[in-house]
Amino acid sequence: MSTTSLHPTPTIIDSTLRVAVVAAIGVAAVAHVPVIAPHLKEAPYMGVLFVVFTGVCVALGVAIAATGQTWAYRFAAVVCGSAVLVYGATRLIAFPQLSDDVGNWFEPLGVVSVLSEAAVAVLALAALRRRRTA
Repeated sequence: MSTTSLHPTPTIIDSTLRVAVVAAIGVAAVAHVPVIAPHLKEAPYMGVLFVVFTGVCVALGVAIAATGQTWAYRFAAVVCGSAVLVYGATRLIAFPQLSDDVGNWFEPLGVVSVLSEAAVAVLALAALRRRRTA
């Protein structure tokens, strides 16, 4: 009989980057809260996306803080990296009900969001890379 498990032990990242990723993803979540209500009125689809994004960020922050499992770092990097790309797209292309965002690169909460999301993506990838080379 084989001694291998059907449920392998999850890979856990225990690094100093964990705190930084959790802090950055917390900032990304909080930065979206003030813009949820206005977007639910002006562009409901974007308001809903902000609600979902905020919830996902909170859940990922908790998962990374509590478990440090690699899947959470990967998901955080993808989610926050995608958010940076979408922000850029809304500044270059007129999205429905958001045409006034085109060219508005330096809206304060937008800048905080993009910087924190970029930090999450970079730090999460660095943590994953550190695990592979350790």
